[in-house]
Amino acid sequence: MTEHGQHSPDHADHPHSAAEWDERYSSADRLWTAQANPALVREAADLSPGRALDVGSGEGADARWLADQGWQVVAVDISQVALDRAAEVDSRETITWQRADLTVDDVPGAPFDLVALHYFPVDIAQRDVIAKLVGAVAPGGTLLVVAHDPEGIRAHGFDPDAYFQPKDVAEQFADDLDVEILETVERGRPAGGPTGPRHMHDVVLKARKRG
Repeated sequence: MTEHGQHSPDHADHPHSAAEWDERYSSADRLWTAQANPALVREAADLSPGRALDVGSGEGADARWLADQGWQVVAVDISQVALDRAAEVDSRETITWQRADLTVDDVPGAPFDLVALHYFPVDIAQRDVIAKLVGAVAPGGTLLVVAHDPEGIRAHGFDPDAYFQPKDVAEQFADDLDVEILETVERGRPAGGPTGPRHMHDVVLKARKRG
């Protein structure tokens, strides 16, 4: 997800279906910033480029940044409108824009050297979804999970415990992952839409897949 927190539980009317997301994207020329997520730029800068999966790619800022660094990127989103918009901006062959709902669909093109999930909500009861995404990381590859600081979300009346948090991923998949970073960090610039909460802190999990 790009910096917007597109699929995070930021709003009570948060869309879930492809049709709802298509409608939301169609309502504006651009929903989110064209800048890549700060956590991705920081944590992927020292990785050797390979194949990357951008989960919930939105309008494509993260995927474009990864491609600029030499990665082959599969950018997946539930909204075809978002993907079409992203492809209009960047049609280079190193990015594959692909529609899928990764809460139910298989991961296309696995395995990957980097799997990045930014603000991608997975219900705490859907451990199989996280297992599928962890499984999409190649042995020796990197899993990067970024979420809004739970306390910041809680302060706005949302229940972060209803969703997998980075610490939950680290704890429940400890047999598969060697944790390199699990910390709360300042974003450097706020996330969130113009009418929603302005999140200033992220929780970041960066882990190496065993194998």
